[in-house]
Amino acid sequence: MKQRKIPQRKCIVCGENKDKNELIRIVKNKEEGIILDPTGKKNGRGAYICKDENCINEAKKKRKLEKVFKTEISDNLYEEIIAMK
Repeated sequence: MKQRKIPQRKCIVCGENKDKNELIRIVKNKEEGIILDPTGKKNGRGAYICKDENCINEAKKKRKLEKVFKTEISDNLYEEIIAMK
């Protein structure tokens, strides 16, 4: 049986390529704004962060998500990311 290829994505904080299922996807779309995407299938602009707490804290400190999405990000979203890991 042919083995399936696992998609790779890059963390916006550390820049490491990892398997898509090892990262947390955050999506910006017109209807819902900026939300977490646990399924990885929602429409919109996506960004990926490692499930590592250091990467999450670094993203918050350096405002990486705000730079990627070009909008203000609430602290509640970072708390949701930490809870999801």
